[in-house]
Amino acid sequence: MKLRHPSLIRCLGLLGGWAVRWWTDTLNTRIHCEDGRPHPTDPTEQRYIYAFWHEVLLGPVALRPRAHILISQHADGELITQVCRHLKFPAIRGSSTRGGTRALLEMIRQHRDTHIAVTPDGPRGPRREVQPGLIYLASKMRLPIIPTGIGYARAWRARSWDRFAVPLPWTLSYLHLAPPFVVPLKLDRDGLEEQRHLLEREMHRVTELAELRAAGKPRLRAG
Repeated sequence: MKLRHPSLIRCLGLLGGWAVRWWTDTLNTRIHCEDGRPHPTDPTEQRYIYAFWHEVLLGPVALRPRAHILISQHADGELITQVCRHLKFPAIRGSSTRGGTRALLEMIRQHRDTHIAVTPDGPRGPRREVQPGLIYLASKMRLPIIPTGIGYARAWRARSWDRFAVPLPWTLSYLHLAPPFVVPLKLDRDGLEEQRHLLEREMHRVTELAELRAAGKPRLRAG
């Protein structure tokens, strides 16, 4: 059933925000940054696009980053937007692949004091496949991407397209961040696809490392 009534959406967003904040505050969050810098960085010094899979959307909440999250204009996006607002994780509504590109870029430029957070396989999938819109956005904005892998020691999985993960309270949440992925300017269609493929491979690499570390594996495969 689709939620349409604005008052109901705002109420559910408030309740959802409280629940998510309490839930994520219980997590034992650890983070490893391959570039040796503490992340998320101060966005007034260097802005990034932080990319993580849709299924681990709850993972970055515990870090309280100064970031706007990019949420598509799909029907259920307003509820997600309301939840994010109460988490002090404001949303930018739009899509770089379904029209409104100029408006989207202008909205992002208006928030020069924050990072941008993106789920590159959202909102409809396929699961763990980077969509070309992120590459286009990074190229136009001239912002490096930080591929972010997130793994949970214990989590409940939904039967959704992304197998959305809800980490159990007090479990280990491990974030593994790759070095900045710089997208070249003025890419043609072939260039976009090449960069999309390279970013997707990097996303899978850091995801595997995060999941291995969260599971307590003593040794990690070299990247």
